[in-house]
Amino acid sequence: MASSNILISGLRGLGVEIAKNVVLGGVKSVTIHDTGNVEWSDLSSQFFVSEHDVGKNRAEVSESHLSELNPYVPVKSHTAPLTESFLEQFQVVVLTESSVEEQVRLGEYCHTMGIKFIMAETKGLFGRVFCDFGDDFVVTDANGETPLSAMVSAVTKDSDGVVTCIDDQRHGFETGDYVTFTEVKGMTELNNCQPRQIRVLGPYTFSIGDTSALSEYVRGGIAHQVKMPQTTHFKSMKASMASPDFVISDFAKMERPGVLHVAFEVLDRFRQGHQRLPRPWNEEDTNEFLRLFKEVNEGHPARVEEADEKLLKLFSFVCCGDVCPMQAVIGGISAQEVMKACSGKFQPIHQWFYFDATECLHTDPLSTKPPETTFQSEQQRYQSQIAIFGKDFQDKLARQNYFVVGAGAIGCELLKNLSMMGVSCGGGTVYVTDMDTIEKSNLNRQFLFRPWDVQKVKSDVAAAASKKMNPHFHVVAHQNRVGSETEHVYDDGFFEKLDAVANALDNIDARMYMDRRCVYYRKPLLESGTLGTKGNVQVVIPHLTESYSSSQDPPEKSIPICTLKNFPNAIEHTLQWARDMFEGVFTQPADSAQQYLSDPQRYLERTVKLGGSQPFEELNTLKRALVDERPRLFEDCVNWARKHFEANFNNQIRQLLFNFPPDQLTSSGVPFWSGPKRCPHHVVFDVSIPLHVDYVFAAANLKAEMYGIPQNRDRAAVSSMASAVAVVEFTPRAGVTIHVNDSEAEASSNHGGTDHDDLESVAKSLPSMEQLKGTVIRPLSFEKDDDNNLHMDFIVACSNLRAENYDIPPADKHKSKLIAGRIIPAIATTTSLVVGLVCLEMYKLVQGHDNMETYKNGFVNLALPFFGFSEPISAPKLKFQETEWSLWDRFEVTGEMTLRGFLDYFHVSTVRCSKGSAEERTNALCCLFQKEHQLEITMLSQGVSMLYSFFMPKAKVNERMQMKMSQLVEVVTKKPIPSYVKALVFEICCNDKDGEDVEVPYVRYTLEK
Repeated sequence: MASSNILISGLRGLGVEIAKNVVLGGVKSVTIHDTGNVEWSDLSSQFFVSEHDVGKNRAEVSESHLSELNPYVPVKSHTAPLTESFLEQFQVVVLTESSVEEQVRLGEYCHTMGIKFIMAETKGLFGRVFCDFGDDFVVTDANGETPLSAMVSAVTKDSDGVVTCIDDQRHGFETGDYVTFTEVKGMTELNNCQPRQIRVLGPYTFSIGDTSALSEYVRGGIAHQVKMPQTTHFKSMKASMASPDFVISDFAKMERPGVLHVAFEVLDRFRQGHQRLPRPWNEEDTNEFLRLFKEVNEGHPARVEEADEKLLKLFSFVCCGDVCPMQAVIGGISAQEVMKACSGKFQPIHQWFYFDATECLHTDPLSTKPPETTFQSEQQRYQSQIAIFGKDFQDKLARQNYFVVGAGAIGCELLKNLSMMGVSCGGGTVYVTDMDTIEKSNLNRQFLFRPWDVQKVKSDVAAAASKKMNPHFHVVAHQNRVGSETEHVYDDGFFEKLDAVANALDNIDARMYMDRRCVYYRKPLLESGTLGTKGNVQVVIPHLTESYSSSQDPPEKSIPICTLKNFPNAIEHTLQWARDMFEGVFTQPADSAQQYLSDPQRYLERTVKLGGSQPFEELNTLKRALVDERPRLFEDCVNWARKHFEANFNNQIRQLLFNFPPDQLTSSGVPFWSGPKRCPHHVVFDVSIPLHVDYVFAAANLKAEMYGIPQNRDRAAVSSMASAVAVVEFTPRAGVTIHVNDSEAEASSNHGGTDHDDLESVAKSLPSMEQLKGTVIRPLSFEKDDDNNLHMDFIVACSNLRAENYDIPPADKHKSKLIAGRIIPAIATTTSLVVGLVCLEMYKLVQGHDNMETYKNGFVNLALPFFGFSEPISAPKLKFQETEWSLWDRFEVTGEMTLRGFLDYFHVSTVRCSKGSAEERTNALCCLFQKEHQLEITMLSQGVSMLYSFFMPKAKVNERMQMKMSQLVEVVTKKPIPSYVKALVFEICCNDKDGEDVEVPYVRYTLEK
């Protein structure tokens, strides 16, 4: 990519979207080309032009904005017509605004000259991409997945040798994959051999061809998947137009690519004849388009036997329109194809891709078509969108109130799209919140940020940048985390005025929290996420679909504790061990110390109630933090770090080998150190080895920070101090238990207990509060993105020393950061595509669609490429008696009442209907309610507090019966109800009229004003 010069022709909305993503991706240079000037119709999707730019050349106006995105990618503009000689300097050519004649002419030239050629265009709610990467294009990595590896337990010596892997994990290979080997004992010819193609025989076995001439297999080995180059052949555009190959965008629309393939050619012929596109929703032009289609289709080499006339009518009606979400979808896909063309990484589109989003139109648009004038407007920024949806819909968009949660990669794209669409530009408001600040590493994918914005608040900068794109955009930035601590901000009043919520979050907990809030307030939720080239979109609609939390991914496979502690075999294991070490040394002890310092008595009471040996371990950790390992000077920190090195990378390993010598055999006669168990060796500290000093330097400075001691970043000085530390020679001890697997460790833990005398002895050895007066100790919270805080320096040194112990290949800081932070980098192309799909679903929400079939949940993987869409899953139905309900349903109770009144509200036998006083009228209402539900409450809770249960002591029940519900909540929780809370949520367990347990919705208890 760093040696590729890219030409992007056509700088309307689609061209600028592609250019933006390519510049962020990083190539040698980008040249943007356009001979035309900015028009009002461009403003609905060209986010780098404004009303003041109308009449100026599009490429020239966009050049400076694109240049700001990446200082390492030169961007220049070209405004003359394209010639073949001009194309010679480029490795990839992209056309977005060319006629079919120019596409074919330049496509043929590029094919002949070996220049990668991409054509992309959108027309209204329809778009397409074409790729021609030449006769022999080599793909070096078809899917972008990390190569698999599997530990070997046996290899047969045969004409078709069979490899058996250890049985604790499936190998994951597929027939046709290639593998090589390392660390094989005996059959050493396999080590680093030429990749062998395999045939999968089972989840733990595969064959690798002839091994009969190799040595006898003894033990061990790791099989590594090898990505083999694949050669792909492309036809030129001219040849491919006659004989197209399609990548399917939606398997529910299998017949559409063929129809649209001809339709786009017909549209070009219409434009050549009329010097314009069909007018929006114009019957005369549409009839002419249909006549032309029949004429062209009849003689077309890719003739369609049965063309969907309704689809063709919609194509003609909306093709002159232009909307930002469509440009984002097609632009994201096209930009990724540019990256593929440059790098050979990932499988290209072969060769045509068609996409449409006709579901965004109002229900049954052909039979209920408004007057043509509804779709006409001149000299205003939304005219291209009005041409598709009409003026009334545009006004509705302007009144929308949305909450965008997160201003990272997805949040930036969302704000850009909302701004261009005109959402909240006439009475509505978009609220965006993000408490993070901008890091330098954000700049390659969060395109609203610039280098001079680093360390500023993301939400503020993103809001200002999106408003600059459209001055009418009403956006309000917050700097809050969403969670229980901000419910006084995002309260009933806030949510009740919203039309919907769009998540742009990067963690599951926050997503699930917002999902619960949206279910409670019955607000639509647009959920999305990316993982490298993968992306997903989910639309959550009240009373129709399941919620985000209704289905979850399976939990990640965890690493066994004993593998981490004593038997690591992969760099992932050592990195996780290093992360745990960071928490166990710099976070948890300081947390405990702070709790003890704030309230010693309460801390000790809570600690002694812990199970097993936890009280003793907890108090020992506290004692080390406050007494044994408490430094006074920076030299003490270095002393501690040097001894910590000795304990972890020398002493611990020597003890392990004392317990399990290198030549030890198991009871079955198999070497103990085989299979997943790698035999370790201890490391001797050497101040001349940079890695050893890295560890002491980072550990000592972090220890100093933890205790408020001034750091010393002089590496030479730290080395000198470390050399002077006296370390006691370690002698392994007999009788030390080391668990071989987690079941042994768990059994030992369950049988272990805490000796009361030992516990009391440790507690008494803790300093008094008078002695601890003025003590400074604070936990360090792991932050991977700050290059100056030494957190990742410690993790990398710690992990690589552990890897050295076990002869595991080390990982550099970048790779370690990705693994330790569980990061798969976000890329601009996927983000662009996913947010485009989100905003297409937003159109449907604003339209008010209540037919779930019109909505689309999506999953994409641009590496393959794969596109999958399905209608959302409906909300599961539950039932009590004859009443059906879903997660969107609840009991509504309005007005204050006592606990007795509340219980009677649900129980027919205790309610008497009458007229008269307010209490009697409430009981009358209760009677009506009970006639419908006939439920007896057996347990009632609010949050984690039990308010009533059938097994509660009678005296306590009687005491609570006369309390008002709000008073009862305050008494039991020992907290006042915040003034911003308008309603309480009660969970109830009920019996039906037959005394059987039934599952019922929660109760929303609205308080009196």
